[in-house]
Amino acid sequence: MNTASLTAGTARPKTRSTGPVTEFFVRLVREKPGGAIGALIFLIMLLTGIFADVIAPDGYNTINPIERLKPPSWEHWFGTDQLGREMFDRIVHGAQLSLIIAFSATSLSIVISTVLGLTTGYIGGRFDMIVQRMVDAWMSFPDLIILIVAVAVLGPGTWQIVLVLGLLYGIAGSRIVRGAVVSVKENVYVQASQSIGSSTWSILLRHILPNVMAPLIVLFTTRLAAVILTESSLSFLGLGIPPPAPSWGGMLSLDGRSYMFLAPWLAIAPGIALTTAVYGINMFGDAMRDLLDPRMRGAGGRFGGAVNMRIAN
Repeated sequence: MNTASLTAGTARPKTRSTGPVTEFFVRLVREKPGGAIGALIFLIMLLTGIFADVIAPDGYNTINPIERLKPPSWEHWFGTDQLGREMFDRIVHGAQLSLIIAFSATSLSIVISTVLGLTTGYIGGRFDMIVQRMVDAWMSFPDLIILIVAVAVLGPGTWQIVLVLGLLYGIAGSRIVRGAVVSVKENVYVQASQSIGSSTWSILLRHILPNVMAPLIVLFTTRLAAVILTESSLSFLGLGIPPPAPSWGGMLSLDGRSYMFLAPWLAIAPGIALTTAVYGINMFGDAMRDLLDPRMRGAGGRFGGAVNMRIAN
């Protein structure tokens, strides 16, 4: 038997390899159809917020008293409010406002959670104990009480809400990041990096942070829905974005409650928009958690069963 026949006999057919992102979305559609629907809802909301000025070019505060309190129709898709403003335009621009606040506050919270979680989880000792006791004290207060006091001190406004929500969820979320860091820092590659004299920041940024990205991505996704819901709650209580900004919670509180029986679409339209957005983002976040966390799907390795295939071979 010559070398050519051996090579031909042992040759394996080549398989097309897909990227991890493509593989993730394929698994999302196959294994988590609810999460795929949530991702689609989130994508629609994202595109609506980005292209709000194109979808609703007349703006959210165009007043036409002649068209006041018109029910939903082909001319007025979501009806009009008591001032004659198009509810569809206000819902679309409300999605843009919710996305701005959600991404800004969530990004700030992730930065705070990452900094606190990385430093306390890696350094440990007395520093970790002191910081964690402060986090415990912060988390012992009800979220709504902290928000009301903070907004009362800073005043209502977009960036005040972003700052308050970023601090609220950032400090609380540091506990999740810390737990992931404590688990990762016991790995051999971290100890090897310590043994060759790598600096603390080098170990944190090059070895630990990349290995806690999966919890951070899931935390970011779930925080988006929480921020949108909390901002709407504050606006409903009159402590959020002041009118005439089209906050979904503000529309539920002011126009929706005042004209609930005369024009029920004033409460139904923002309520459905808020419910759909929060539901979609939560479903997508739960699916991402199940697909990215090995403990939720067995010892399958990252994005699937690569490890199981190697063991079988």
